[in-house]
Amino acid sequence: MTPIVLVVAGGLSVQFGSAVAALLMPKAGALGVVTLRLAAAALILLVICRPKLRGHSRADWGTVLAFGVAMGGMNTLFYQALDRIPLGIAVTLEVLGPLALSVFASRRLINLVWAGLALVGVVLLGGGGFDRLDPVGAAYALGAGAMWAAYIVFSARTGRRFPQADGLALAMVVAAVLSLPLGIIESGAKLAVPSTVALGAAVALLSSVLPYTLELMALRRLPAPTFAVMMSLEPAIAAGAGFLILDQALSATDALAIALVIGASVGAVRSRTGRRREG
Repeated sequence: MTPIVLVVAGGLSVQFGSAVAALLMPKAGALGVVTLRLAAAALILLVICRPKLRGHSRADWGTVLAFGVAMGGMNTLFYQALDRIPLGIAVTLEVLGPLALSVFASRRLINLVWAGLALVGVVLLGGGGFDRLDPVGAAYALGAGAMWAAYIVFSARTGRRFPQADGLALAMVVAAVLSLPLGIIESGAKLAVPSTVALGAAVALLSSVLPYTLELMALRRLPAPTFAVMMSLEPAIAAGAGFLILDQALSATDALAIALVIGASVGAVRSRTGRRREG
């Protein structure tokens, strides 16, 4: 049960960290929060990992750069969505990115069923056309999902090219550098307020450093397919965090929609796992 507890704890950490970030947005803005989170996480990871800068090829650095761009884009788009729509719904829309990646990678007919199930969930969330949701917020969440899929691809490639968490630390620096101008333009001197910096560091610990560490520990003992299935529970965790911290209650329709997307994610991962076993 230990690795399962680690995965659940990581999901709780990242989603409750997102809830804390939502509380910080009125003070620092969405882009400011992204900058604080990525900069603090990069600093912490650099101190812990102390990655080596020499001995890497151009392809290695290109992979880290792509990983950092995906990470920065994912965070920037997601926090823009979080500033406009409820946390649970934002994560539900975002998880469609990894789901689409799983469907396209497997190329199995059954996964079209899972994709259709997820689409039904999205339609329910939008009330038949996103009339009750901020369309810009929904678009940001879907964009974050696309970047999440890219993040997964380049995370795996970075892990193969760099030892331990060195690649992650370097990619986090890239993401932080890319987000810095946007955060300064939107928030300026607000980013230097001590209380804001402290909350930003808390978000970095909850949403980046702690969950990455817990997930790394879990993956040493837990099969990757099982891990992927458990990650699909994040929309439900996000909905709980939004309710407890942000007072974002979900309707019965929203709950059903989130359940459909979770079910589609689990089904797609299990189908892909079954194909590997058959092979």
